[in-house]
Amino acid sequence: MSRAFVKEDSGADSLPERPVSPHRNLVTRRGLALIEAELARHRAALAAAGAKGDRDGAAQASRELRYWSSRRANAEPVDPPAEGEAITFGMQVTLEAEDGAQRRFRIVGEDEAEPREGRIAWISPVARALMGKWIGDEVSLPVGTMEIVAVDPAPEATAPEAMGPS
Repeated sequence: MSRAFVKEDSGADSLPERPVSPHRNLVTRRGLALIEAELARHRAALAAAGAKGDRDGAAQASRELRYWSSRRANAEPVDPPAEGEAITFGMQVTLEAEDGAQRRFRIVGEDEAEPREGRIAWISPVARALMGKWIGDEVSLPVGTMEIVAVDPAPEATAPEAMGPS
């Protein structure tokens, strides 16, 4: 029989799992709140899809719930030290180039990284270059050498917002 006359299965059965990072799941308090918000969002999506009989929507929501449940189960909340001698997870760092241009980064967990907003994952090359350094140190980055001019250990606000792809 021609494939043209065979009903195709929905993609629900073949939806691939979202890959889970092999790295430790370090999260800021904000990151933990974001994971909780994602769990709530996808629980609601699963309930809505089930009520409508939407198999594809239920499969998508179930996949997201498995991912976020896994991330919640192995989340390691880390608070930056109130003060310190070295840049660590959760801190915000301000860098300055020779021309005076500044860039600001906060070192966060993988799921909450948003480079355009200045949040970089702790496993990223830039974060790794910054870890252990302090004000006055120079770091070599893809954009050139920059000097660390400020460090803010205060945690970021924890307002939940949507995180990843749905």
